[in-house]
Amino acid sequence: MKELVTFQVGSYANFIGSHFWNFQDELLGLLEDPQSHLIFKNQNLDMDVLYRTGETQQGIPTYTPRLISVDFQGSLGSMSSRGTLYNHNPSPSSGVATWTGNVSTQASEPHKKNLFLQRLYDEGQEINESEILDTDVVKSLEDGVQYWTDFSKVHYHPQSLFELNGLWMDPKEFNNYGIGRNTVSEGLQGDEINERLRFFMEECDHVQGIQFMVDDSGGFSGVAASLLENIADEYTNVPVLLFSVRSPNYYNTLTSRKLSITSNLHDAVSFSALSSLCKLIVPVGLPSLNESRVSQYLNVEDVKLYQSSAVYASAIHSINLPFRMKKMGPTGESSNESGAMDLYECIQMLAGQGRQNTVAILDAAMPPPSMTGKRFQQPLLGNLHPLTPETAHDVDDSQAIETMIVHGALGAGEKEVSVSEVREAVETEYENTSSTRPRFSHLSVSRCPLPIPLPFPSIFNNLVGRRGDLLSNSPTVSESPSRRGPLDVHSIPMAARLRSSTAVLPFLENRLGYIRKFGIERGSIGANVLTSWGFGREEIEDIGENLSKMVLALNPQQEYSSDDSD
Repeated sequence: MKELVTFQVGSYANFIGSHFWNFQDELLGLLEDPQSHLIFKNQNLDMDVLYRTGETQQGIPTYTPRLISVDFQGSLGSMSSRGTLYNHNPSPSSGVATWTGNVSTQASEPHKKNLFLQRLYDEGQEINESEILDTDVVKSLEDGVQYWTDFSKVHYHPQSLFELNGLWMDPKEFNNYGIGRNTVSEGLQGDEINERLRFFMEECDHVQGIQFMVDDSGGFSGVAASLLENIADEYTNVPVLLFSVRSPNYYNTLTSRKLSITSNLHDAVSFSALSSLCKLIVPVGLPSLNESRVSQYLNVEDVKLYQSSAVYASAIHSINLPFRMKKMGPTGESSNESGAMDLYECIQMLAGQGRQNTVAILDAAMPPPSMTGKRFQQPLLGNLHPLTPETAHDVDDSQAIETMIVHGALGAGEKEVSVSEVREAVETEYENTSSTRPRFSHLSVSRCPLPIPLPFPSIFNNLVGRRGDLLSNSPTVSESPSRRGPLDVHSIPMAARLRSSTAVLPFLENRLGYIRKFGIERGSIGANVLTSWGFGREEIEDIGENLSKMVLALNPQQEYSSDDSD
């Protein structure tokens, strides 16, 4: 068993993480539920890769995510920073050892639990659990999610949840790389987070890597960079797979030219720093999910973090599956899954050969088309659409490398499709596609679909059936509700892909353009902004050089140099 440690840094990263862990909790429950479908009982996933065993002070066994979550102080809603299993509450300290006078403590009123959490934790004193209907729970979540903990059904270890002291939830002030970097480098908070990482790392036998999600749209990118520097120093041989995520709401805050320029500079600085501190970076977050091609069978309200984060969490869950598939026998193949690999193998495949490009695109089909015989009813490859912003479409790249996962695939009439049938269907499609086949592709297949737990939002349209099968657009379907959720859809097939491709060039070139135009050129209007973030001239030019090298790795014909602008 090779363990993964997960980091979630920033508000949107924690919204995504909350859904991610709900999927894992649901799989664990279905594994032990005598009423669950056989495909969930035969999932053959090693959950110890993500979870740790322990016990409370009372000796009660626990099974909790190997996770460190970092967010604003006050971002946990009704949940304690010590989680829900360990009830020990240490007396608050003033934090000033030399003070001998009186100390006053100001505490906010505890956030009231919503219906979902009331029923989850069996608070039957005021409301009888039997009186809370599933429909009431779904409605309360759709209308009232404020914190990521409002829909979390997972128990966390006391070392997992870290609130940055002094930072109440005001992202307008915590909006750039520099302020985030200073937050953890100028005090003891960075040391405390690093100690929590050491706690989880030291109890691992053979850690395969760190799965890192960061909300990179503001100061949390600076927080993440500081933490990643420590990882690079302390755990040199531990690979990091970094998902840099941002919500659709971020794109609506750029209401003036000044804000846009500041945002562009932040994008360049943040991406350059984060990409240099991990083995593979995956930018995630479209300006609008609902208007994107990936939402063909979805109905997402972009303004609701609760909804958009569920889509990204579904894709990240899928990408994560091969890292914990149990290898069965000498070939590593079984009737329930194939294509197991660890995180290091995935990173080496995508970034360690050929062009050594360390930026990957995340694509998803949610759900993918069903299969007829040994072919997909619609092209699977044509239904995989990017969740990475600013990518080029229909790019022929003969040097592309990709790894894909298809799980829970269905045939006609909700029939489950075998692993070999999926592999054959994908290979047939590659042979018949009109576009250039990638230089190398790896396929993982699992028969276990994505479970849809109760706190999942109602984001499927009326063409998605109970098991994620795609319904024909009949009059009966047209008259059904336009949104379907966990009461209507119990599981869905998924397909997701990471690819190293020249299709990411627009994303890279935009960031290079930002730092050149607003930071490097003589008299550039962003120079003072970068200085206020703590960057000197030489560091700014290094950022330009780093970004130009990333562009050149994919486009050697293009000439870029920070010196050209002087």
